[in-house]
Amino acid sequence: MSQAPSLLSRLFGKSAAGPESGVSAAPAPRLRVLMVCMGNICRSPTAEAVLRHRLERAGLAEAVEVDSAGTHAYHVGNPPDERSREAGERRGYRLGHLRARKVAQADYADFDLLLAMDWDNLALLEEACPGDLRRRLRRLTEFIPTQHELAGAAVVPDPYYGGPAGFEHVLDLVEAACDGLVEHLRVRLSHAPAP
Repeated sequence: MSQAPSLLSRLFGKSAAGPESGVSAAPAPRLRVLMVCMGNICRSPTAEAVLRHRLERAGLAEAVEVDSAGTHAYHVGNPPDERSREAGERRGYRLGHLRARKVAQADYADFDLLLAMDWDNLALLEEACPGDLRRRLRRLTEFIPTQHELAGAAVVPDPYYGGPAGFEHVLDLVEAACDGLVEHLRVRLSHAPAP
């Protein structure tokens, strides 16, 4: 017995991904995380790259989508700061392909977690966020495991006006937080309904 064609296949012909093509579509991510700093050229793209790497290592890359954005539009379209790229590359993270963007109103509904790097950016997110979605807003450093030597750090400080040590410190904090975040996401995924 043959299957009736889907509406899309009737309108546009055979699907590019599906049983007829032999190519299966990638599963849709079940959780979405947005990293947020001020300009989206130092801290948040670093956090995006680190979390992606950690998720791949944990086998969760297909289940969690990661992006980053800034609360200000200063650098929209620009790549991450060269110092962030260099510091990240020394630890095996790729940032060069990322481009800065500003947080959009739709992000509050589209992302399950919006993680600010500091109190100021968290306050800006809270200002613009619909009240019923504010539970999605947190600081990234909240996820640093309690047994980690960096536990208790309130923020990921902005390294923009400092020297190389500031960018290394950002990576230390972000790596610690992403380790805890991966475990948080693993638990959430285990309780989330399958697509």
